[in-house]
Parts: sequence; C-alpha cells; structure tokens
Amino acid sequence: MVRKALVKDIKAIHSLIESFAIKGEMLHRTIVELHEQMRDFFVSTDEDGEIVGVAALSLAWDGLGEVRSLSVKTSRTGSGIGTALTQACIEEARALGLKKIFALTYNVSFFEKNGFTPVDKEILPHKIWSDCVKCAKFPNCDENAVMMDL
Repeated sequence: MVRKALVKDIKAIHSLIESFAIKGEMLHRTIVELHEQMRDFFVSTDEDGEIVGVAALSLAWDGLGEVRSLSVKTSRTGSGIGTALTQACIEEARALGLKKIFALTYNVSFFEKNGFTPVDKEILPHKIWSDCVKCAKFPNCDENAVMMDL
C-alpha cells in the first residue's frame, strides 16, 4: 500500500534512506530535514504496516519537480514497490500542475521503464547548485539525470 507519510514514519524513512546513503547511493537526510519535508514523502507499507519503501516529490523550480529519496528495502526489490512509489509521485506532480519531473539516479533503466528519458544534467543548473553541493561526490557527480514531460 502506498500512502502519504505521517510524522510517526520519519524514523523508519530515515533508516531506509540511510541504508542507501551510507553506501553512497543517495544523499543523507537528517531527521530535521525529514520533518521539514515530510509532506513531500510517500511510503509503501507491507501487510504488517512496516515501511518497505519511500519516495518524495519535491518542488524544484517553476513547473519542475524532482522524484527524490526513492528507496526500497533490498529484500523487497523487484516487487513493484519502486514503481508504485514513482507513480504516486507522478500523479501528485500532475495534480499540482507541474510540467516536468526529473530524478538523479544510478538506475536509469528503472526510470525509463516508468516513462522517463535520460537528459544531460547541465539542463538542471539550479538543482546542481542547491542539493548537489552537499554531496561528497560534488563536483564529480556520477549520477544520471532523467526527465518526464507531464
């Protein structure tokens, strides 16, 4: 089940994101940041209510949103959770009237299967200078940019 995140979910969201951030696969997010951005997040829960996936839709620029912090418990990879979370972000982006959404990713093929197209990161200068400067890999980013017209 995919739903909007609740305050009670923040610790589980943080734990899941950190499991990928410590491997250098996504940016670390502090508990404070997650509280501030909680309304951006969706969670996927299993039949016991355990959070098994998260994703956020962040407003990045005029008419542009970003799918970020997409992560699924390793034991649940390939079960459609990532797709369901991505689709929730796409639906919300459309409801908000966004024109495009993008993501920075190591898994381009996943996003292509969900309707995104690879693009040059250079078309996202505001993104590069906002979050990316916090990354240990900056300015030598090895992520790929993908975008979808809505």
